[in-house]
Amino acid sequence: MKRILIVEDDGAIAAIERDYLMLSDFQVDIAATGPEGLAMGRSGGYDLILLDLMLPGLDGFALCSTLRETLDIPILMVTARQEDIDKIKGLGLGADDYITKPFSPSVLVARIKAHLAQYDRLKQAGGVDRNQLQLGSVLLQKDARRVFVDGAEVALKNKEYALLRFLLSNPDIVFSKETLYERIWGYDAMGDNATVVVYINRLREKIEKDPSHPRYIQTVWGAGYRFKP
Repeated sequence: MKRILIVEDDGAIAAIERDYLMLSDFQVDIAATGPEGLAMGRSGGYDLILLDLMLPGLDGFALCSTLRETLDIPILMVTARQEDIDKIKGLGLGADDYITKPFSPSVLVARIKAHLAQYDRLKQAGGVDRNQLQLGSVLLQKDARRVFVDGAEVALKNKEYALLRFLLSNPDIVFSKETLYERIWGYDAMGDNATVVVYINRLREKIEKDPSHPRYIQTVWGAGYRFKP
């Protein structure tokens, strides 16, 4: 049974997260402050940490950075703050994902399962390298911002890279065009959901052997797109 540590000072939110995770057969512990989360996280034995950003005693940024010094398990930030700079800072400090409130508990559970599955695949492949995302023949190097398919480097533009990194970080989860546009371009960007379709097609041309019958970036009709491991 996988063990999840929830670090959340809002008791009602922590209880909802705990209940949904327990329904999915996870073992769950809750810490209500930053220092408590640090002590429990350092104690070991957890497979994933769900981390609020605004915490008493030690905020989520500092907590994530400190835990990442000794832990290589997935860390997911959950917060009401939606500023891009916060997301960038959190990911830069070692968080694996950044989920904004309000959120669907079932989607949260799906994201957790996806990160745990990816972590297990990486361990079985010989170790976890936090600078890399690899699913199938697609390899993305975060720090270098380079992408390889079957060992050959593929040149991607900034938004193509951002879209691929997001999909690789959330395998097997279906995202609508609206969600992808919000996550990659932001609410204030000039454009519409048709932009997502254009960029999905560009990515397929660059990473798929047969873009008309994609192996990785799949269309789920009426719902959106997913990256199939």
